[in-house]
Amino acid sequence: MFIERMKRKKIRALCALFLCACSLSAQNFRDDAPGIVSRAAALIDAETGTVLYEKNPDLEIPPASLTKLMTMHIVFREIAAGRASLDETVPLPPESWAENQPPGSSLMFLGPGQRVNLRELLLGLAVSSGNDAAVAAALRFAPAVRDFAGIMNAEARRMGLVKTRFTEPSGISENNITTAGEFAAFCREYVRQHPESLSAFHSAPEFAYPSASNAETGTRNRPRTIVQRNRNTLLRNFPGADGLKTGYIDESGYNIALTAKREETRFIAVLLGAPSGPGGEAARDSDGRRLLSWAFEHFRTMRPLVKLEPARLWKGKSDWARLVPAEPLPFTVPAGRGISPAYTVEITDPLVAPLPEGYRAGTLVISDEYGELRRVPLVTREAYEEGGFFKRMGDGVKMLFRPKKTGMN
Repeated sequence: MFIERMKRKKIRALCALFLCACSLSAQNFRDDAPGIVSRAAALIDAETGTVLYEKNPDLEIPPASLTKLMTMHIVFREIAAGRASLDETVPLPPESWAENQPPGSSLMFLGPGQRVNLRELLLGLAVSSGNDAAVAAALRFAPAVRDFAGIMNAEARRMGLVKTRFTEPSGISENNITTAGEFAAFCREYVRQHPESLSAFHSAPEFAYPSASNAETGTRNRPRTIVQRNRNTLLRNFPGADGLKTGYIDESGYNIALTAKREETRFIAVLLGAPSGPGGEAARDSDGRRLLSWAFEHFRTMRPLVKLEPARLWKGKSDWARLVPAEPLPFTVPAGRGISPAYTVEITDPLVAPLPEGYRAGTLVISDEYGELRRVPLVTREAYEEGGFFKRMGDGVKMLFRPKKTGMN
């Protein structure tokens, strides 16, 4: 079936479409956008991929701890495939202990003798931004950190991210590289594939570790629990924010991948390279808040409700052809548009069998009181075979006297 084939298209094609062309160009929407201090940024509609704002979207900058989102994506992928479980106990080799992480690392505070499950490691990645948690997760799924980085890079290539590359899973290395445009595309796919991660991990206000159940046997009565607050401050002061991740190393400055949802609209913003000196973190958060506020003020996601009737088919075994949209129907509109939408269907006249599956048979035109909003190609849902001799002859005669009709509400 055509719809099922569309659903099974590779993620590479989706990301390439996002990176190359969207239904609304960024240039059309940048005139009244707020100024930001971050060196690079991309703001998109999470549902449609429409680019609403860009600043140096192709500038290569180390993602810092945003890298952990790709690490989490690999873990979620393994869980979905049945090769791992959130409740499984994860080994903690010495490479994963907090004491063995590079200077300046953010930590979950893993240590020898502890027991930790995969769910806790993911919270340590999302909330505490633990570099030790990243190493532990990597070594659960690969024999060495460099091998896990290879998995991350293979996944980036599969997603169509050509500039993004990783050398390790935590983000501590300046040799990890991404761009705002590519990372926004990745975040869109991440949220699409793992929507439950937002409430379960990324919006958690804090994470306490180790608990008595984690501590080694001799210290369970005094586990020295450390409570760390989520480093994404917009979770606490921006309505609708529920993810995703912050990051910082000297070589990149302050980075953030943000997402927020209000009513039926979700936006994703990636900001890279806010100043690394005093005030840089506040500047980054201000940039994110201003971009998301501007997006919610000026745009929304429209999801048209459309009922498509079968189209008349001539000289076929069937008298009717079922049509489906060739593209997803949701699209981004300026705020205030599409409040009372209407649609018409323009059918190619006549439709004559045989027709292949996916044949362009018409156009869906969506409008509001101000004019046309979008045109969507309509294609045949399946192949339609030619009818028998008498059916073709009879329809040929009927076609001579048919009323001309190319559109309907």
